This record gives sequence, C-alpha cells and structure tokens, in this order.
Amino acid sequence: MTTIAHARRALLPPALLLSAWRPAPAQSPAAVAPVTFAVVGGTLVDAASPGPRRIADAVVVVRGARIACAGTRIQCPVPRGARVIDARGAFVAPGIIDAHVHFSQTGWVDGRPDALDARREFPYDSTVAELRAHPEVFGRAQLCAGVTSVFDVGGFPWTIPMAHATSERTDMPRVVAAGPLLSTIDHWLNLPDMRQFVHMSSDSVVRAAVREQRYMGASAVKVWYIAQADTALARRGRAMLGAAGDEAKRVGLPLLVHATDLAEAKEALAAGAKVLVHSVDNAELDDDFVRLARANHTIVIPTLTVLEGYADVLLGRDVAARYPLDCVDAATRAKLARRLPANERITTYFAGPVPKRERATMEANLRRLLREGIPIAMGTDAGNPGTAHGPSVYRELEALQSAGMSAAAVFGAATLNGAIAMGIDRDAGTLEAGKRADLVVLQADPTVDAAHWRQPRVVVRNGRAYRREELLPR
Repeated sequence: MTTIAHARRALLPPALLLSAWRPAPAQSPAAVAPVTFAVVGGTLVDAASPGPRRIADAVVVVRGARIACAGTRIQCPVPRGARVIDARGAFVAPGIIDAHVHFSQTGWVDGRPDALDARREFPYDSTVAELRAHPEVFGRAQLCAGVTSVFDVGGFPWTIPMAHATSERTDMPRVVAAGPLLSTIDHWLNLPDMRQFVHMSSDSVVRAAVREQRYMGASAVKVWYIAQADTALARRGRAMLGAAGDEAKRVGLPLLVHATDLAEAKEALAAGAKVLVHSVDNAELDDDFVRLARANHTIVIPTLTVLEGYADVLLGRDVAARYPLDCVDAATRAKLARRLPANERITTYFAGPVPKRERATMEANLRRLLREGIPIAMGTDAGNPGTAHGPSVYRELEALQSAGMSAAAVFGAATLNGAIAMGIDRDAGTLEAGKRADLVVLQADPTVDAAHWRQPRVVVRNGRAYRREELLPR
C-alpha cells in the first residue's frame, strides 16, 4: 500500500492509456419512446440564468427525448392524449449532475489496489474487464439516486467510447469523459495493454498525449498534478503542465487539473485550468488564486467527502451511516460490508489531526470561493473506496451545505454549474424547451434543504420516466 500521505495527496483519481488502445464494443442505447407525456402540478425549481426560477403548479411537457415546454399551465398546456405524471405537492427539478466520477473504479479497494492491495482475491485485470463490460451497473445506481449526468474525469481509454454511447441512452446518465490522465508521477495502476496514467516524461509525450485524447474523442484533458519535493522535478512538472495546457488550448479541449496544494493549484490556473477537481487542503486560498480563477472563469469542484469513504472502508465503518445504499448493486454492497484486516498505521493516521485539519481548510476555502463569486460544481469522486456511484451524491450535497453554502447555492452547484463544468449546459442542467428531458420529481424542496435530494419519486432520463422503485437493484 502507498503511504497514507501519498494517497491523500494523490487522492487517487484513476488514469491513462496511449499504447494499444482499442475501442470498447458498441453498446446499443435503450430505445427512447416517442410518446408525449407531461409532469403536471408540481413546483418547478430551476437555476436557469439570469436567475433561479420557481413556478408553482407547473407543467413540463416531454416529447421524445426533449423538453417541449416547461412553465405555467397557460404557457405549457397539456397536449391532448398525453400521459400525465401527477406531481401535485412535489418539486420538479433538473436531474443531479455529478461532475467528478470514475467508471474505472468500483467504489471499493478492488478498483484501487494502490490504496489496499486485494489482487489475490480480486485480480485487477478481471476487475477492469468487468467495469468495461457493464458500466450500466453504476449507471442504474446513478439514475436511482436522481443523477442524470456525470463527468468521468479520468480512467481507462474505453471510458471515452462508453461515454459517447450514453448520449441517447435512457438506462444510464449522460456521461462525458476525459479519458486517460496525464501525470507528474509514473504511476503503476495500469494494465499491460492499456494505461490509465500517462507519465508526463517530456514535452513531446505530453503534446502527443493531448492530441491522442482529442483524436479518441475525449471531452477534456486531465492532469494529475502531484506536488514534487525535489526542486528539479517540481520545475519539470510545471513545464509539463504548461505544455499540457498549451496543447489542450491548441486542440480545443478544456484543461482539468487535480491539485490539492495551494502552490500547485495556482500553477494549474496559470496553465489555463478551467476546472479544478479538488479543494486546496494545505493552506487557505490567497488573492492570487482568486485573481487567476476569475481570469480563467474556472469552476472548482470541492469533493469534500471522498476521504470519509477511505476511512469507512479501511477502518471497517458503516458506509450506510453516511448515505443510503439501496440503489447500489448487491456485489458492491457486499464489498462495502466487509471488514478489512486492521492496520495500525491506517488507524493512527485517520485518528490523527491531519484529516480534520485538511477538512477544516477545505471548508474555509469553500467559503472564500463563495464570497469571491467563484463558481462551484458538485462532484463526489465516485468510484474511490467508500464513495459509491449514485447515492454518495447525497453526502456531498449535504456536506457543501454544512460547510456554508445555502441550499439554493448547492442546488445550482448540482445542476447548472455541473453542466457548465461538463460543457453540456446547452443540453442539460436546467428545465428549458429543447433541452434533454433529464429531470427528477422530489417529495420536498431541494432549494430549502440539500437533504431533500434524497427523496426522488420519479426520475426522467432522455424522456423515459422511471418510478424510483423501478430503478432499485433487481
């Protein structure tokens, strides 16, 4: 196992390929029923620009995979013969957007043998093959939790064609993928024929990798920018980050960066990072950070709760005490229920001051970002041990609120801002005519309390409506 300090610093997003890339087999999208239906009588809540909308007794008309109309009964009369979903007493909102997930990870240690090596029982190549063959397992859990779009910000190359195949699917969220990560560390978590991590060993390698990402159809370039103690290595890392940012701009891909130290985060912003996928946790943000973030129009995804998942799994705590697992498949639930062998070093680390201090710093930095008007998107880092795809969003949403965001601001972070971070805001994130029919009907108002996201009655993905009970694991 890597040291806890290294695991914390890396916070373990997956990562890369370049050699021997093969596209995954084509997946058949579930058919989108061309029928028209209307969600009638609920209170529509929306973070649409230029300001939030709230419409009582609203109607949302869905035709095929798109929203035909969303507004008052006068604006949006129910078409004759349309099926009606009665939403009286409920709230109609865009589906949740989780802007930080990894389909190359399982939610337990079998997908992260660098955190705890379970490969004797769970061979890593077999684990990855199963992930590649059945992404719908996680997709179903996400829909069950009310999540209709996700951003896979680093993984094996097969995540790219998998993501493209979700555009028209109704049985999975919309997925946007960055593909393999560029890394300052030559990380070993790869396979003989496929890489998650591409080591940024030279300018030519970095630029070729970015071009390859573009060729494969990635929607972004992700850099795993881990601090280097050696001065020469740190200087080379900065140069390689700059090359990645320059080439990403040249080929028209946004730059995403994992950087949890203040100095590295500012270097990422200087290189043109449009999205920072983690909080700075070693120091409070300064004026230079704010200035650079504003100049870039950077979105920050705090991912406050991912380390809690590591603690739950490695210390044998009950994950379900933080968020419900009823949407999670049986195999993943069984793994999360296992008690791993005790490890004194791990126990000492999590009982010590570092995790608490870092969490306090992340929350203070979130409040600074809010005061400065830097946009926040919600992301969980799902796939990491203890952070299950789907319902882990509830814990993250509630943690953002507890850290100082209003429920209304959390709502925006989980909908419109997530869509902007993913580059799909013309198609998702709000309830407007012409956009994808991706929405949830909730029992209570999520703009009043983030905990109300836990109560979806109906989930609509690409125009197909599901009762939540239909999405529970069979």
